Amino acid sequence: MSRSAALRPPSGEAARRAFGASAASYDRDFTDRPLGRWLRAAVWRHLGAAFRPGAEVLELGCGTGEDAIWLARRGVNVLATDVSPAMLAVAARKAARAGVGDRLRFAPLDLTGLGAAVVERRPSIDNWSNALPAPPAGPYDGAFSSFGPLNCVADRRELASRLAEWLLPGGRFVAVVMGPVCPWEIGWHLAHGEPRAAFRRFRSDVTAQVGQPPRAVRVWYPSPRRLVTELAPAFRVVATEGLGVLLPPSYLAHLVDRWPHLFARLAALERRCGRIFPATWLNDHYLIVFERR
Repeated sequence: MSRSAALRPPSGEAARRAFGASAASYDRDFTDRPLGRWLRAAVWRHLGAAFRPGAEVLELGCGTGEDAIWLARRGVNVLATDVSPAMLAVAARKAARAGVGDRLRFAPLDLTGLGAAVVERRPSIDNWSNALPAPPAGPYDGAFSSFGPLNCVADRRELASRLAEWLLPGGRFVAVVMGPVCPWEIGWHLAHGEPRAAFRRFRSDVTAQVGQPPRAVRVWYPSPRRLVTELAPAFRVVATEGLGVLLPPSYLAHLVDRWPHLFARLAALERRCGRIFPATWLNDHYLIVFERR
């Protein structure tokens, strides 16, 4: 598993291939492990507060659909999008097994190609080639993007403009983004004599290796301040929280598996300190809740 296990970014053909190759193993490698469950629980607290039953919500980068299914079980209607047809197929099968297919729709979407409108597609679960187009999506009561899809977009101002069109005034946008300063990552790689890897997030354009066999995907690590600037003036900040402040990045999930009681205590402590500076900056991911003005 690469150091980008939790990353599910839509970034064109390279990401489509890379994350397609990871679709079958993504839940086993991240979602179903203790670290993945703890991180998702933090995200779900914010999603549950932002989106009420009956809301129409857009997800950007749904991966295997774990967040969308959680919301659908609570009565939220979700259009879940992803760059990878393989990820969408896994998500659709999971939704069918969970019995929430009536509240979930799926669509392919590359966040680097937003010149074209979002188009809903209703293919069979296993064959995305027979999809039929539908009118452009929206408006929505809210939107969200979890665990890194925005990291494969070099400049998110175009996305901010489209979100302003898609969301109703007062709608929430919950963004979970990999930030530039991850103490766990820096310390781990310095301890292993890998200074270039330790400070890779400081560079403006990084190539991450994703999937098996590894495939290269370009990623960026915007600071919270930069993301807030890119989404202004259409959005204001409601809340910010650091994720992976005391918990390690997903590629170190084996440490959590080995010492679960220690990391359970760290997870509990992280829940108490994650919204306090500098935890909102020093983390693996940060979560920002925006509101459409």
